[in-house]
Amino acid sequence: MEDIPEPEPGPGQILLDVRLAGVNYADVHVRGNTYLAPVELPYTPGNEVVGTTPDGKRVVALIQGGGYAQKAAVHRRLQWEVPDEITDEQAVPLALQGNSAYHLLFTVAHVTKGQTVVIPAAAGGVGSLAVQLAHRAGARVIALAGTAEKRRLALDLGAAAAVDSSDEDGLAERILDAAGGPVHAALEMTGGKTLLQTLDAVGPRGRLVVYGFAGGQLADIPVHTLLQRSVTVAGFWLPHLYTDRTLPLAASMRQLFDAVGNGSLKIVTGGTYPLADASKVHHVLNSRNGMGKFSLDTAT
Repeated sequence: MEDIPEPEPGPGQILLDVRLAGVNYADVHVRGNTYLAPVELPYTPGNEVVGTTPDGKRVVALIQGGGYAQKAAVHRRLQWEVPDEITDEQAVPLALQGNSAYHLLFTVAHVTKGQTVVIPAAAGGVGSLAVQLAHRAGARVIALAGTAEKRRLALDLGAAAAVDSSDEDGLAERILDAAGGPVHAALEMTGGKTLLQTLDAVGPRGRLVVYGFAGGQLADIPVHTLLQRSVTVAGFWLPHLYTDRTLPLAASMRQLFDAVGNGSLKIVTGGTYPLADASKVHHVLNSRNGMGKFSLDTAT
């Protein structure tokens, strides 16, 4: 922790008084310099915040670094006023993890009612939201999780089946058994052998959407597999929607707010920690023992 000058808002930006900063696995990548965007030091992590605008509105916002702080410069187009009935803790994961889950499922994977979809890290921030969003849309969810406790949570959130993902060997067979055959779509964020095993469970004309490589290993996609089954593989990184003037994020935020407000979307929280304990939260993320959303309170 150290004092630094307040950020200078750029064109279209305002200075936000940060109340909570969301912690994401992307922050771990930043710390290890394995993120998708280049990292120049010194650097303040944090890509999503809940805070107060100069005119007193409570908003949740997306930023590209700078969230682990008492003040952050945010673009007017990437902030959304939080409804009164939604708490800071409920709002903080919606901007990054909620939008990621929504657009992974419906914008990229095109999951529809009656289809079967594989969702990894189903007890994590993105995964726990994706399980519920897919279930609400009428899809059949096959959840992947590494512990019995996490698999129970996934089932409670609406998954039709929960598969042990702690052992990469035989993962495809376990998914196929749980699904009763090949799946229509799958999300993937581990990389390496897990990606290839997940791909093997996708049926003809199915879709695999890759949004991370938390395992630290990349994988070469076998072209012959794609051709044999006409499988589509797509990558997804939420910042590519930040400048989309068709306002896909505004539309998805309205749906996420509505779902949390009416109780059909539950926020699984891993706890809120003082800003000074950011390293402890990163340790929990690295250990893969945590569940749900972790936040940092910038006032403590």
